[in-house]
Amino acid sequence: MALKQIFGCPGTLKGLRSGPLSGLLEGFCSWLLEHGFSRWTIRKHLFNVSHLNEYLGGPGSGFREGLSSRDVAGFFKAYPLVCRRRGTLEGHVRRVRYSINRFLDYLRDSGLFDSSSGQEIYQPLLDAYLEWMRHYQHASEGTLGVRCHSITQFLEWLGPEAMPEGLLRLSSDKIEGFFISYARSMGRSARRSMQSALRTFLRFCLHNGYIEQSLEYAVPTLRTYKLATVPRGLTDIQAQQVLRCINRNSHVGRRDYAILILLYTYGVRGGQVRALRMEDVDWVQDQILFRALKHGKDSRLPLTPEVGESLLDYLQNSRPSYSYPHVFLTCRAPYHPFPGPAHFRPWWSVTSGLRALRFPVRAHMPFGIALPLECSTRVIP
Repeated sequence: MALKQIFGCPGTLKGLRSGPLSGLLEGFCSWLLEHGFSRWTIRKHLFNVSHLNEYLGGPGSGFREGLSSRDVAGFFKAYPLVCRRRGTLEGHVRRVRYSINRFLDYLRDSGLFDSSSGQEIYQPLLDAYLEWMRHYQHASEGTLGVRCHSITQFLEWLGPEAMPEGLLRLSSDKIEGFFISYARSMGRSARRSMQSALRTFLRFCLHNGYIEQSLEYAVPTLRTYKLATVPRGLTDIQAQQVLRCINRNSHVGRRDYAILILLYTYGVRGGQVRALRMEDVDWVQDQILFRALKHGKDSRLPLTPEVGESLLDYLQNSRPSYSYPHVFLTCRAPYHPFPGPAHFRPWWSVTSGLRALRFPVRAHMPFGIALPLECSTRVIP
């Protein structure tokens, strides 16, 4: 039994084997073991999922053979109200949510999760908007993901009116009120992204007859000043010092050093490094191919010795042995390519180095911003 491999305490095993999810937790434990999770991580995931098990185990509850999105949504509404923790509640709920998302991954793989029962009322409208963006605006999948995230927040704010019939009552005051409340707690990039998403969504609504007049200009334009946010750059000596501060004796350090040396040497986008595949590195011709983003052109550049050595060190000693075509994978199970820019943050490894140089650091600051501007011509003869 998988649970016995992880837990030795009879009381703990009894608790996990009782409740409506007891039959599913055994399979979940086996799934985690198969995907390479450590014993410590498995214990944390099972303890966190046990809160959901307790929530579902009310009077008259029987054993569950599956789970619905309505069950999960109800749990996250109720759990913060009854949870008693010494630490911060927000951090604990975030960790519980992460574990339950892993549990849902297992249920989806097993065909035991019903996601349709909890569909939001605005989902058909959101799907129609994304389809319109795909066919009429020819938006890329990356752009569609950003627009989906932004418009979902707007539709949730609208509540019951987030339907074609409710949009007829949409006014410029409502649009302005939402955007101003959103912009108060967001940075410049997030505000601009929401501004663009709202305007395209309102064009879509006008195109489909959901609103009677154009409202795209009701989205406020916040004043920004020219060159107000031009970032400072590190000198070449400072950038070298930052790269030297990375611990290359760990798996994470080898991977992050290889990523950062690519950014430092070639001046490419983080998304291009994230999308780098095995076949893009030509070891025979000493060339490396960076595929285009945002409808640009591919770049084939010389593979410098330092970059080649860092890539070999990572591939031979630290990359998980999985058959993904991508060069860079996560260092924690389940191993997979980076799903998006939010997860692709190797500059966390150099935060201490930046602070040692007394360089102002933000928690989400990309290392590429701080690199010298001349790095993009470093390998050009």
